[in-house]
Amino acid sequence: MTEQQTHRLADEDTSTEGTLRPGTILQQRYQILETRNIGGMAVLYKARDMRFEKTTRMCAAKEMYNNAPDPRLRDLTAQAFDREANVLASLSHPAVPAIYDYFSESNRLYLVMEFIEGKDLDEIIEESPGPLSQEVVVDWAIQVCDVLSYLHNHKPQPYVFRDLKPSNIMLNEQGRIVVIDFGIAKVFQRGQRGTMIGTAGYPPPEQYRGDAEPRGDIYALGATMHHLLTKRDPRLEPPFSFHEHPIRSINSAVSEALDRTIMKALEYDIDKRFATAEDFKSALEAQRTPEPPHIPTAGAPTIAFATSTLAPAHSGSALPVWEFACEDEVGSSPFVADGVLYVGSYDHNLYALDAKSGQFMWKFPTEDAISSSPRVWQGLVFIGSDDNLVYAIYRDSGSIAWSKPTRGRVISSPTVAMAHVFFGSDDHFLYNLDARNGRQVWAFEAEDHIRSSPAVSEDLVYFGADDGNVYSVEVQSGKLKWKFATNRPVLSSPLLYEGLLFFGSLDWTFYAVDATAGWAVWNRRTRHRIASSPAISQPRGLVYFTSVDQGIYALDFSTGRQVWRTEMDGPGTSSSPAVSTDAVYVGCADGHLYSLDAKTGEIRWKFHTGESVVSSPVLWENMVFVGSRNHRIYALLQ
Repeated sequence: MTEQQTHRLADEDTSTEGTLRPGTILQQRYQILETRNIGGMAVLYKARDMRFEKTTRMCAAKEMYNNAPDPRLRDLTAQAFDREANVLASLSHPAVPAIYDYFSESNRLYLVMEFIEGKDLDEIIEESPGPLSQEVVVDWAIQVCDVLSYLHNHKPQPYVFRDLKPSNIMLNEQGRIVVIDFGIAKVFQRGQRGTMIGTAGYPPPEQYRGDAEPRGDIYALGATMHHLLTKRDPRLEPPFSFHEHPIRSINSAVSEALDRTIMKALEYDIDKRFATAEDFKSALEAQRTPEPPHIPTAGAPTIAFATSTLAPAHSGSALPVWEFACEDEVGSSPFVADGVLYVGSYDHNLYALDAKSGQFMWKFPTEDAISSSPRVWQGLVFIGSDDNLVYAIYRDSGSIAWSKPTRGRVISSPTVAMAHVFFGSDDHFLYNLDARNGRQVWAFEAEDHIRSSPAVSEDLVYFGADDGNVYSVEVQSGKLKWKFATNRPVLSSPLLYEGLLFFGSLDWTFYAVDATAGWAVWNRRTRHRIASSPAISQPRGLVYFTSVDQGIYALDFSTGRQVWRTEMDGPGTSSSPAVSTDAVYVGCADGHLYSLDAKTGEIRWKFHTGESVVSSPVLWENMVFVGSRNHRIYALLQ
């Protein structure tokens, strides 16, 4: 096709609305596949780069049409489009679309960029039946802070985004944030005034006066978080009225600490806001769990619950005996009893599988995601759900025996002891139920969410809470015996062994506490947060855990002396180690299940799942089972 023919096709083969029809070829290279979005000044197309003949390379072609009657507005529009091309060409960040090409054709300007498959946050909040969860919004905001920090500190020219809002933040198919539409981003020069640009409701007050600086982007991110957490659209409200509608007055599930953090970002006085995006990010990280219970992915394919197969395509020196595909991520840890594997999924289901073959037996649906891990007692399997309930399910049929409602999500895994079920809830209570009928014996109230799973002795129940305390409560009465304070939330589930209670904290410290009196015997500082629950090797007297500092630790249980530390390729998650006679198994955010020599810490093998492993592995006979955020459960030989 000649250049003349290409121009004629671009001119003539358009729809009645002026958009390019599928099949249109630009620059003898980019084939238009479909129209994805039509805005006030531009159209976004999905296109194919035909220069790559042996592979299908998708791209996004942004076309600027400039038919405003006011010549000054036309000039401003052209300048914004040119600015976007130049800004994107100077940036290199995984959460910013890469630019491939920029050209003019048939009196129209085109910008060809990396194609991002997913949904923007405006679409997600519109489709949501209510406000989004704190964990999800905080995780997204932290990712946006990384982009803002990159822009504000860019060399040689720092940038201010100036139009941060839900529709300019996308969630891709991998569940990661991408910031889009840099049309009004500008080089930041302190003291420089300009035209007020932005979307009403999100920009800070100084931007309405023509002043744009990095703290304005912090305000806009705070406004975006307010919208996501309340579903109250700021475009429909009086400007700068966020403090008249505190987040917790609309969504009581949001913590007071996060409410204060966002309101600081939304201060009318610029000097009262966070000074930098890094400061805002640090404040947000203090409100998050290392691995959010569930981040919904945009446009992710649904995988039907599946057959068991061998999967030689996985990397590493281990191959699965079988794998089973759920319909969403698996953060729950499996539990095996009498040859049956039970595991929950974010697809809302509790699954029962044959442990040897992976064959599907039954599934029980709850009303929301399952982060809790199942436990078995007699003929029942117990599981908590984000739908605020704990369930008892008959093991033989998968039908419900009873359920217990709470006033918060149940992420804590139940512990069964002495015919009673103990578990925590986001409503701040630890519950003691009769395992036979679900009747409540007592409930103990902490000061924040309880997501740690309890350890139980004959007399006492031990558990951690997001208030930074580990509690010891009497089994019979539910009365407080003692509490031990750390400096950050305790997600780690305590381990009771030889009169000591072992647990980690998000304050970067691993503790050994006297189980009777509640005083510290020793502690070991790591280089980052600890969400992992510990495991013990009784013959060796070693306690194992992981840290977000990428280390797997083995400590002498009686003294806290470090015996070995092995570096992983990514941060430790809430996945807790499983220990056999000779090996330690643990999942990692790098997508691997690691197998290490229990004595030396030397890596025996690692198996790559492709997505973060939050699920804790479990051992049975000669097999190890683990779930992954790639929607699958794996069985491997030890």
